[in-house]
Amino acid sequence: MSTELTSKLKQRGRASVDFLSNFGFGAAKVRDTVEQELHRVVPDPAALPDDLDQRSARIEQSMLGFRPYRVQQAVGEWHATYHGLVAREAFEEIRDEIEPILKKYDDGPSTLEDNSKEGAPGYYEGVNFHRTAGGWEDHEYQGFIHADLVHSRLVKNFFPGGIWKQREMVAGMAPKDHYDKILDMGCSTGHFTRALQTVYPDAEIHGVDLSIRTLEQARRLANASGWTWHLYQRPAEDTGFEDETFDLAASYILLHEIPAETIKQTFKEAFRVLKPGGDMIMSDVTRYADMDKLGVWKADFGARLGGEPYWRESASLDLAEVAREAGFVDVTAEGLPPNSYPYIVKGRKPE
Repeated sequence: MSTELTSKLKQRGRASVDFLSNFGFGAAKVRDTVEQELHRVVPDPAALPDDLDQRSARIEQSMLGFRPYRVQQAVGEWHATYHGLVAREAFEEIRDEIEPILKKYDDGPSTLEDNSKEGAPGYYEGVNFHRTAGGWEDHEYQGFIHADLVHSRLVKNFFPGGIWKQREMVAGMAPKDHYDKILDMGCSTGHFTRALQTVYPDAEIHGVDLSIRTLEQARRLANASGWTWHLYQRPAEDTGFEDETFDLAASYILLHEIPAETIKQTFKEAFRVLKPGGDMIMSDVTRYADMDKLGVWKADFGARLGGEPYWRESASLDLAEVAREAGFVDVTAEGLPPNSYPYIVKGRKPE
């Protein structure tokens, strides 16, 4: 990929983004203190209420008087509120320099079908996923801002070994060494699509997503690398492709962004568009079934703070059963160590 698509921030923007990037590490002592207090307050997670709302109320009320806990929540709220705004301000400082480069890579071998006039599903409209100010469509270069400033500079620091390595590992977990035609369901800015391209360099790559801004960035990424991707603004649960079109249907950390019923439809759609004998591999967040009750509360609280309205219903699903109900066979499902993340489900469409 061309290094031109990597921004060179000015001093103010660089300082602000670096501050955000190191913010989490600077708060590590507070988090450790809160963690110790949580285990004191909840010595036996199994004794917590089964109902998650009741559990949340009990834990949060018990912790409310603990000052480090209140500090941690204030810090988390500040970061969630301002990370996108800080990244956007940093972009505006370099806009005059980077915009011609971004426009340059709007053209190339990759294609993009824009269906903005058709509107988006109800679960998508008005939701600022990840608490991105204004949502994915609010800024004309939100795809670049998210991919280069938020994801590549902020999010990556919280993934040991790197988010790119993890995506390539997941792509490589598909059963076959070669696929002729691959569908990336919920491709966003193309980070996982790039992993699929790297692992299966001879495959014909197609990607769908609801956000035109993130798709525009995926197209830039592909064009800068000389790849021919076919990108479409379509929902993963209703792609519009003909039956039995693809050899592999894949997604990376999409499912927690959509409601449970939409997840089930997405698996059915993957089954429909796969050729007989085709493979499916989907990844998502750790299942609540793989955590104790305290761990579930932590994940659920973080999702609420981070602007993830469908996390709870998604993480509560048995994805292996969802895959079988869609028609897949030879289904396997596992969370990767050490924290069962990402959670990988695979299946095959019968011949």
